[in-house]
Amino acid sequence: MAVHWQEQGARWLHVVDLDGAFAGAPKNMDVISEILNAVNMPVQIGGGIRSLDTVERLLELGATRVILGTAAILRPQMVSEACGKFGEAILVGIDGRNGRVAIEGWGMTVEKSTLELAREMQDRGVQRVVFTDIRRDGTLQGPNLEATGELARATGLKIVASGGVSTADDLRAVKKLEHLGIDSVIIGKSLYAGTVTLKEALAIAAGEETEA
Repeated sequence: MAVHWQEQGARWLHVVDLDGAFAGAPKNMDVISEILNAVNMPVQIGGGIRSLDTVERLLELGATRVILGTAAILRPQMVSEACGKFGEAILVGIDGRNGRVAIEGWGMTVEKSTLELAREMQDRGVQRVVFTDIRRDGTLQGPNLEATGELARATGLKIVASGGVSTADDLRAVKKLEHLGIDSVIIGKSLYAGTVTLKEALAIAAGEETEA
């Protein structure tokens, strides 16, 4: 499937080790390695990454970016060390439920707001976050533009929007927030469900839509 999206013109690939996210350690490194060997586009990897050794291994395998999630709460010093060593290759995934941070594969919500965590990670050297409203993820109900925009305005971080994208209009709405630093968006289920095509998504992202 990774090769398919590359052949269709994808510029980036977003890969999550869901088993790893629940287990707290990578569980599909062989599959990830196969994906990285099969494509030549940039790939960002997340899911269960909680040590510098794992970060380094993924980057050595060919990942362009590594996303730290639960580690931002449980091992914040490791995030600082990773940013110091690997710079912009390190992203933090901030998953929110009703404004609070969810961790451990979304199985636990902590008493810290998404904005608090974003600011803390910024202080530790993080330059870009993946923000997901987990109430929207996989629902095809549209992204939470209000919360995503608020996070961007309050922090000045670069933001990858995630969760809920269903239509080309959703992508256009995210595109309008680009001036805030929301410069990319993850689309998954909408591609597989056929509610958005990769071709139109790429055209919107590049500002190259043509009038009908």
